[in-house]
Amino acid sequence: MARKFFGTDGIRGRTNVAPMTAETALRVGQAAGAHFLRGVHRHRVVIGKDTRLSGYMMESAMVAGFTSVGMDVVLLGPMPTPAVAMLTREMRADLGVMISASHNAFEDNGIKLFGPDGYKLSDADELAIEALLDSTPTLVASDKIGRAKRIDDARGRYIHFVKDTFPHDLRLDGLKVVIDCANGAGYSVAPEALWELGADIVPLGTRPDGTNINAGCGSTAPGLLQETVAASGAHIGLALDGDADRLIVVDETGAIVDGDQLMALIAIGQAKSGMLRGGGLVATVMSNLGLERRLEGEGLALHRSAVGDRYVLEMMRDKGINVGGEQSGHIILADHATTGDGLVAGLQILAELVRSGRPASDLLHQFDPVPQLLRNVRYSGGAPLDDPAVKAVIADAEAALHGKGRLVIRKSGTEPLIRVMAEGDDGAQVEAVVARICDAVAASA
Repeated sequence: MARKFFGTDGIRGRTNVAPMTAETALRVGQAAGAHFLRGVHRHRVVIGKDTRLSGYMMESAMVAGFTSVGMDVVLLGPMPTPAVAMLTREMRADLGVMISASHNAFEDNGIKLFGPDGYKLSDADELAIEALLDSTPTLVASDKIGRAKRIDDARGRYIHFVKDTFPHDLRLDGLKVVIDCANGAGYSVAPEALWELGADIVPLGTRPDGTNINAGCGSTAPGLLQETVAASGAHIGLALDGDADRLIVVDETGAIVDGDQLMALIAIGQAKSGMLRGGGLVATVMSNLGLERRLEGEGLALHRSAVGDRYVLEMMRDKGINVGGEQSGHIILADHATTGDGLVAGLQILAELVRSGRPASDLLHQFDPVPQLLRNVRYSGGAPLDDPAVKAVIADAEAALHGKGRLVIRKSGTEPLIRVMAEGDDGAQVEAVVARICDAVAASA
């Protein structure tokens, strides 16, 4: 069954333009509520959001949808996505909702759904909810309408949870950390957690106004973080995205460290301490070939999943692996969380930094990346990858890279983009291959 609303990470789009309208949010609340009305207990849904202006509108619409089918609603306010997952489990809720478009600009918004176990919904659950969106909802009697309430201690609960993932025998005293919260969901909890652990913090992106989320800050725009780390003499910089489930690191020289290097450090460190399960880690087809070679040198395996942290997690659970993630900075540590958590991952990096006593530039350089290039081509409609001319160019590129590198081409699950990635030992060849494919896609679009 083809998906109409759900992409690789929930539903996402430009706010007040279908499908990301208040009407859709209300219908999703009704459909998801109906799908999770199981048993005779009083049903509950937990809702969090990031700092987008449209979050209030979407939140109100979803509250109306859930309560109209008989679900009680607990409102968390601006909170990281992993906090919603954690609190869904802790509060014994039937469903969790995060209203966020992650790293996108403020004009977009999205809806992510979590089951009662705190994991993102399966494809089967999402398809079942989509089917209900096309049917007339069953509204409950007036005396069965759900109630809604806000809880005041959600931030404190999450901060306590995050700090508990940090080794109890360590502190961050003497460590100067720049933390960029992207003016997003982590703007309050991330600096507070680091401060409570003893770090000397330099906060960035902590003054959200509804329209500045991810604007020139955060994990997708690390320039300000790089400049601030270098200018302040900080030991390290951490950047979250709009919903704080993604982490990018900057070392003391201002150099960016991506998720591949971070996963290598965490997995190899856990392997040496006997904490790594499954003999390796799970990453996506986008992770660098250098990561694979580095792990092989340590006797560890790299398992590649489809793009999307939910697919990473599915493979982790299937193979019994407790470390996984994406090059983009979604890092899942299954011993602590059911989804990517930028702050939890950041604390594991800081713990390694404290233990080693080495500069971040040394510690975080786990391998030399193979030349890799990713370009996005926007399209307005149709199916560019089905065009015979595009297929021919791709076939030629695959033949040219055979035995020397990799080629990954896919449609974005959240935006109208074709993502073209190539990597190999010959950087010039990689650039030429990507350019030819992008030109062909653009011509067909």
